[in-house]
Amino acid sequence: MTEFTTPIDDRWFEDYPEGAVYEFGDTTVTEEEIIEFATKYDPQSFHVDPAAAKEGPFGGLIASGWHTTSLMMRMFADHYLSKVASLGSPGIDDLRWPRPVRPGDRLRMRATITESRRSQSKPDRGLVRTQMELFNGADELVFSASAVNFVAVRPA
Repeated sequence: MTEFTTPIDDRWFEDYPEGAVYEFGDTTVTEEEIIEFATKYDPQSFHVDPAAAKEGPFGGLIASGWHTTSLMMRMFADHYLSKVASLGSPGIDDLRWPRPVRPGDRLRMRATITESRRSQSKPDRGLVRTQMELFNGADELVFSASAVNFVAVRPA
């Protein structure tokens, strides 16, 4: 794995080389967080009711996929996205939740830069495509997606 050579508050397009792989983050998901998020945003029984969830298709309480995505985004923002050069994103592709996230799961993130190219139409920025993956403590993939971000180039 690679480590960034520049801190997040001085990271520019040039600091996101194609092929680099980073691992970071470490968050443990609690039952309370799962229920709180799902009650507000995804109130399906296997997300909000532990007793009903035991009888459901997953055999217990699981986090909403959108909760899992939010946990990924927090790690992505805290450890990967530049604090000075991030110019937003036009979207995310191939979002998948191959395994459920359960109470007590400890998650970590892997970010692989699959494309990094300077914009031809706007030379003050570049496009960075990142394959994002979350793994649980058993090293099982629980989330994957491909993000596209615009990042400003380092000022001259």
